[in-house]
Amino acid sequence: MDTKELLKKVRKIEIKTRRLSDHIFGGEYHSTFKGRGMTFSEVRQYQFGDDVRSIDWNVTARYNEPFVKVFEEERELTMMLMVDVSGSELFGTSNQFKKEIVTEISATLAFSALQNNDKVGLILFSDEVELFIPPKKGKSHVLRIIRELLEFTPKSSKTNIAEALKFLTNVMKKKAIVFVLSDFIADDYQNTLRIVGNKHDVTGIRVFDEREESIPNLGMVQMQDAETGEYQLVNTQSKRVRYAYGQYYKDKVAYYTDSFTKSGCGVINCRTDESYVRKLLGYFKRRA
Repeated sequence: MDTKELLKKVRKIEIKTRRLSDHIFGGEYHSTFKGRGMTFSEVRQYQFGDDVRSIDWNVTARYNEPFVKVFEEERELTMMLMVDVSGSELFGTSNQFKKEIVTEISATLAFSALQNNDKVGLILFSDEVELFIPPKKGKSHVLRIIRELLEFTPKSSKTNIAEALKFLTNVMKKKAIVFVLSDFIADDYQNTLRIVGNKHDVTGIRVFDEREESIPNLGMVQMQDAETGEYQLVNTQSKRVRYAYGQYYKDKVAYYTDSFTKSGCGVINCRTDESYVRKLLGYFKRRA
């Protein structure tokens, strides 16, 4: 992708997702993810309806009239976007690949954080951490994240979610809002997720294509594993083959749901032909 085409794509995603975050997600994001607590801001004269428990008795005694303490939410938070860039993310049979939906969701979340003056960081992972961008504030930083999501070429096509979660615990010492975006066709990450979930506010966003859920009856078909690159002749006429694949897929989805739920983490399921806007808004509103 040349620079001109890349900038055009970044701009297109910025316009679409910025509008969403400004008009829809900004307020929802703010009310869903609270700051670290309340911090003292100022004192002012007591007004009718103020909580008497907030009266500052020292100032009140000095001026011989009631004054109250005013507190503000200590807002600054850090959001980490953990994005699966393995081979299976390039699958798609509807209007968009999974990777494109993941990029739009990530951009929308990043702009929502930007609007609330929070820091945003990025971890791109396959079966290793491919790229780490430390959390920072600012529009230019968010645009850099979008550029990486669009043009980054991973070294590996495999997936290891546990490895990425371990990396997160090493680089993020303070509590963060963490979104893990993947199709979650992976194993053995539940124990690591439980440790991460105890420290951070974690949400899994599973992006998937409806064609992944089952294999249609198409006769003998040559199929390629997106993560290993291996080709194999598959007899899709066989009910046993179709059932085995369907069961394999259901097991992966059940493991994802079970792992995140047991770890006290949030769960969002988003099919490529569905509105991710509706899914995110519903999740934010339920949490708020």
